[in-house]
Formats: sequence, C-alpha cells, structure tokens
Amino acid sequence: MPGYGVLDANSGAGLLPWSWAAERLSNARNYFVSTTRPNGRPHTMPVWGVWLDDVFFFSTGRQSRKARNLAASPDCVVCPDNAEEPVILEGVAEEITDDSVLRPFIDAYKEKYDWQLDPSQGPLYVVRPRVAFAFIENASDFPGSATRWTFGDE
Repeated sequence: MPGYGVLDANSGAGLLPWSWAAERLSNARNYFVSTTRPNGRPHTMPVWGVWLDDVFFFSTGRQSRKARNLAASPDCVVCPDNAEEPVILEGVAEEITDDSVLRPFIDAYKEKYDWQLDPSQGPLYVVRPRVAFAFIENASDFPGSATRWTFGDE
C-alpha cells in the first residue's frame, strides 16, 4: 500500500505475525462480510462465522442480499468486529456442499454459538483469503504494526 507504510509480513521486524491475525479471526464472535451488488454498490452485514483451517466459514439465507451478491461476484471482505485490532481479509467465497468440508464447520459453529446449522436452510460458504491487512490502532508506532499478508496468486 504505497503511501500508507504497510509492509509485506516478510519485510521486517515489528510487523504482526500471521498467528496474531489468525487468533483474532478465531476468537471473534461477530464478523462483517462485505460484498458487491450487481450494480456495483457495496453491501456489508454482520454474520456469525468460524475461522477454521485458515479459511472463514459462514452461512446466510438463500435469498439474502449477501447470497445474491456472491452468486454474481464471489469476491468479498471479512472483518472481525474488533476495530481497535482489525484484521481485514479479502477473499473469494465459495458455496460448500461437500459433507467432508461441511461437517467440521457445522461442528465448530455448534460449539462456538450453541446453534445447530441446517444446511438445507441456506447456503454455507467458505472464504479463502487472497490478501489480509491488520494493525493495532493504539500502538505507539501505528505504521510499525500495519502488516499485509498475501496468499496464493495475489
């Protein structure tokens, strides 16, 4: 991010380790998922979700704005609800139907929220990260904590 002083996670000392970001993704109760409407307008809504095996899982209603947006464009942004230590995850959402992938997510969701997901009630998604950003808002050296990670072909 030229002009912002955000370095790649491998660029130097003082940057946040990926384990810091993964902990926040795992421990959050609520997340914001941002998608894009077919006409280009943004859409953001809170969801419950699970960070598991380095990917983010969530569900929504089949006719929800999120589901309709993701059907048109699977690119999205996921952020845990802590704005003082934000993690901004850009990725691609994919609807999952494979029981071997669904079962660990459904079990983890039940443990986390004490709520039994029913896959027949709406799509379940996995978001595979492409790039992530994080920082500590109240750090004495904010630019020194701002970190970027890239995954895959980003």
